[in-house]
Amino acid sequence: MHDVVIVGSGPTGLMLAGELRLAGVDAVVLERRESQELAGSRGGGIHSRTLELLDQRGIVDRFLAEGKTINAATFGNTPLDLGGLPTRHPYTLALFQNHIERLLLERVEELGVQVRRGVEVTGVEADDGGVDVQLGAGGPLRARYVVGTDGGRSTVRRSAGITMAGPDATRSSLIAEVKVAGEPVQQGKVDARGIHGLYPMGDGTVRVVVTEAALGPTTEPTLADLRQALTDVFGTDFGVHSPTWLSRFTDATRQAETYRKGRVLLAGDAAHVHSPTGGLGIGLGVQDAVNLGWKLGQVVRGLSGEELLETYHAERHQAGERALKYTMAQSLFQKSDPRQEALRDLLGEVLRVEGAGVPIAALVTGLDVAYDLGAGHPLLGRRMPDLDVTTAEGPIRVFELLHQARPLLLDFSGQELGAGLSNGRVRDVPATYDGGWQLPVLGAVGAPAAVLVRPDGYVAWVGAGSADGLAEALDTWCGRAGG
Repeated sequence: MHDVVIVGSGPTGLMLAGELRLAGVDAVVLERRESQELAGSRGGGIHSRTLELLDQRGIVDRFLAEGKTINAATFGNTPLDLGGLPTRHPYTLALFQNHIERLLLERVEELGVQVRRGVEVTGVEADDGGVDVQLGAGGPLRARYVVGTDGGRSTVRRSAGITMAGPDATRSSLIAEVKVAGEPVQQGKVDARGIHGLYPMGDGTVRVVVTEAALGPTTEPTLADLRQALTDVFGTDFGVHSPTWLSRFTDATRQAETYRKGRVLLAGDAAHVHSPTGGLGIGLGVQDAVNLGWKLGQVVRGLSGEELLETYHAERHQAGERALKYTMAQSLFQKSDPRQEALRDLLGEVLRVEGAGVPIAALVTGLDVAYDLGAGHPLLGRRMPDLDVTTAEGPIRVFELLHQARPLLLDFSGQELGAGLSNGRVRDVPATYDGGWQLPVLGAVGAPAAVLVRPDGYVAWVGAGSADGLAEALDTWCGRAGG
């Protein structure tokens, strides 16, 4: 019996596999594809908080070396300046999904995670002792827990009977990577249907996005569908041929009503689907994975009870719901309509007021995520800033202390507040820091005497000069002493 079976080796599944490995858990990834190769480059772009998570694991430089940083996002047609956000990564990284998956696969292979390919999962059946994963050939495979990271049409989600809720699609678009007749030339147009464009990719291939005249069927589109849609919009089909990737997406916005049903959990697109506008999809999935990985690891190892898994749904469902509201709002502006253009222009006037765009920029980048951990210091429930601190071993960044995904007690008090309490459950690091504390949107906050940082980089306890509440926080988030 495996501890955890992960179904799907997209960015979410691979990130989760690495997190579980760091947590000391036996996890196997099942993937229908025969290789990690994707048809087409797919989505492209990850934002600040996702880059911070990669930084927390010591692998962000691999991604930065292959992508291109862009110091702006947009809402409507108004640019949002990311440069002033209090992060070491105040930008979007343009990097297509095929490269993101390749880099994450390299990481999980280094960690020794098993990825089984050419394996089709047809269903899951859970009982009190575990989950049977039904396979198209052979099986079943037994696991203590199963995580569905198998995309928007998730077999795991459907088999577990988890419903999706949210607005239906109002329009559909075709996306493709094709060859064209003649020299590729960039084209772009916005009309009452939506956004349309052809973007040369530099190797003779052109990425095409075109909104269809009517909501398309759920079946896979054909090259004839693409030619017709292009002709409708541009008066020519540009002689498109030899597609390496052709797909259809919609503006449907759906979220799983629960991210956990007993021993079955969901993450990434299996838990939420939305318009690709804004490029939030990959990052949302990676953030799900980092939130879930250490929690599931502690439960599997018997360090924490099942109640810890309930916090995964509570935290990530709320964060996902907020991000989905952004994608719905942004997609409204992706067509030519006088009423919507009027709203977009008025919003633009508001957002151009100094500081007005900061909350939206923080939302897009994921830096505004605040989990509800109760009343207290503004740091509580928010991501820990990557401070340059000084320890007994010398200067170090906070994120470097999180590379092994262990909880961290940073004690700035000089009073050894965690003495006798941490009991080996956390990395207890006395440190000094004399600079200011800046949080996204909130700005400057008072310096704490100590902070308990969860493996996902979020602050679970803030000390005000004493250890009050620390023992309870350790029990809640790090497992009971001696567990």
